[in-house]
Amino acid sequence: MSVDFTHLHVHTQYSLLDGASKPKELLQRAMELDMDSIAVTDHGNMYGVIDMYKTARSLSKEAAKEGRPGIKVIFGCECYVAPESRFDRIDKQPRYHLILLAENNEGYQNLAHLVSLGFIEGFYRKPRIDKAILRQYSKGIIALSACIQGEIPHLILQRNLEGAERALQEYIEIFGKNNFFLEMQNHDLPEEQTVNLELRRLAKQYGVGLVVTNDIHYVRKEDASAQDVLLCIQTNKTVNDPDRMKFNNDGYYCKSYEEMLALFPGEEEALHNTHLIAERCNVDFTFGQLLLPQFPIPAQYHEDADAYVRALCEAEIPGRYGKELDSLAAEARTQKRETIQKRLDYELGIIRTMGYAAYFLIVWDFIHYCRSHTDAQGTPDPIPVGPGRGSAAGSIVAYLLHITNIDPLKFDLLFERFLNPERVSMPDIDVDFAPEGRQKVIDYVIEKYGKECVCQIITFGTMAARAVIKDVGRVMDLPYAMVDNIAKMIPQKVGVTIDSAMNGDADRDIKPNAEFKALYEADETVRDLIDKAKRLEGLPRHASVHASGVLISQKDVGEYVPVAVGADNVKVTQFEGPTLEHLGLLKFDFLGLRNLTVIQQTEKCEQQIDPAFSVDNIPYNDKAVFECISQGKCAGIFQLESGGMKNFMKELKPDCLEDLIAGISLYRPGPMDFIPQYIKGKENAGNITYECPQLESILEPTYGCMVYQEQVMQIVRDLAGYSWG
Repeated sequence: MSVDFTHLHVHTQYSLLDGASKPKELLQRAMELDMDSIAVTDHGNMYGVIDMYKTARSLSKEAAKEGRPGIKVIFGCECYVAPESRFDRIDKQPRYHLILLAENNEGYQNLAHLVSLGFIEGFYRKPRIDKAILRQYSKGIIALSACIQGEIPHLILQRNLEGAERALQEYIEIFGKNNFFLEMQNHDLPEEQTVNLELRRLAKQYGVGLVVTNDIHYVRKEDASAQDVLLCIQTNKTVNDPDRMKFNNDGYYCKSYEEMLALFPGEEEALHNTHLIAERCNVDFTFGQLLLPQFPIPAQYHEDADAYVRALCEAEIPGRYGKELDSLAAEARTQKRETIQKRLDYELGIIRTMGYAAYFLIVWDFIHYCRSHTDAQGTPDPIPVGPGRGSAAGSIVAYLLHITNIDPLKFDLLFERFLNPERVSMPDIDVDFAPEGRQKVIDYVIEKYGKECVCQIITFGTMAARAVIKDVGRVMDLPYAMVDNIAKMIPQKVGVTIDSAMNGDADRDIKPNAEFKALYEADETVRDLIDKAKRLEGLPRHASVHASGVLISQKDVGEYVPVAVGADNVKVTQFEGPTLEHLGLLKFDFLGLRNLTVIQQTEKCEQQIDPAFSVDNIPYNDKAVFECISQGKCAGIFQLESGGMKNFMKELKPDCLEDLIAGISLYRPGPMDFIPQYIKGKENAGNITYECPQLESILEPTYGCMVYQEQVMQIVRDLAGYSWG
């Protein structure tokens, strides 16, 4: 049975460099304490609300299997409120705190609007709102008066009791008496005792509810020292600095009902009110719905996006396959046409079923803009676009629409790797642009769909293993050489953690480091450093604008997700790309690739000699090119430029395009183990044997090695009877 209390004032890791509560650990702790709900109220933002929500759903499902109760998340924010107007830019002006909680879906929308406007209109050192927009977006929101930084507590401490009463009356007017609560805290601060006495009087005089909260900044009491280090990282101080920002004690953690009651004896009603509020707050999200922008369809297709896509594709068959068809004998030509049409019909059928026709049209449109771009004088000035990247190359629809330049039939590529009717997920077409033209494409998209419907995407830089050790070591005032030596014991591999560096991780091919472990066990200072670093490892360090992510929505982005303002005043979503996709929003990666600029400039130089020259028509069987690559002369060749790749090419000695494709696929963690086998098979193809004959036709092009995901899928399909899906 759950306790009669809910924490309503909670800072997670998304109160950047202030909160040290990781969502999963926080939720698990609340469940251990028999709590059936918990709020998330980060400082001025809603970065973490979906992370908390999804984690809570996952934990609740696990608990249900074991017959245990789950946990619910209450969506909120500790907002900063400007004393007058959010447009004021006045130094040393107070920023009052105010806890806002979404009671229902309308309240969530209003909360998202408020938080967004805090960034877009009110940002001055912090995102700030004001009472004017609180009045406009108050419906469906429950408010708490916040900590001693709240307006009412602040005025009480200034001994301005009349002002405190006026502020209370104003908040009651904005939210309604049943939706505004006076919030008491007890962190052993004398100011809190003064405020709480007056809050009790005001609650009785005005008939408003009282609640008690704990200002959670970390999960357990023993995490206080790690969070103290986090504050030092934020303020660029050391723990030995007497003037640094510091919490007064170690009580800012997820406390039990009994601990809260001990802090507030006789205040059972105020504890009970927190749970009543939690029961009132119910917000649900729909994941997996499609929220694609409207693409203008020519009148003759009667707003049927599928019919328009089919017409565009069929019109391009002669251009894409005409030369090949003309070179074939009559019977072979007929068979090839049937193959093309069958594949096209199949893909279009899946696209129609999954509702993705508009997605293809949107991509086709901005790529067509690039290829047909002209300068101010009307002279052709195309923006270089890559030939295609990733699983989208498996689509004949993408090929016919000139989204990709790779014929999936020629290379036996599988459409199911891109769109899978048995595993519904948003399509993902990453497009490379020359860096000089990337912004032009984004500007085109903004002009077409409206600036309010296009937004760049936030990303969070996290405290990775090496970096967090250096940060913590600096804050602890430890010798640089000592800390640097410890940090260098962490391998520079993707996904490595302090634990995996010390104890090994077979999945990531990380071997245990006995020296690191021995140092940790023998030296108390090192152990303290590592323990604190492990507590902070993985926390977001800063928010920034994703290098390539762009969101395009049906309506104002703020109707779907809260937004913030990033560097250079760029509007960004407050949720990261994967979260946006789960919410059904359309995300694109507009990638800048300098190699495309080099290719374009080279092509222009060549056209001065041969005006008909086109990089699209170069042969793929030029021996001189492969000889160059086999000698390791790979500077300027995309994905072959690294030292490791150059050495691999010397060893591989590719003599056809397929060797290059296989080489790039093999040179990554995991498949690298097959490189010796691949080279041996290439040198002695006649000695390759197969455990069962069905493997030969699948693995023969890669000399008996499983190199591609398509091969794995084909083996499972042919040998085990699975569908492509």
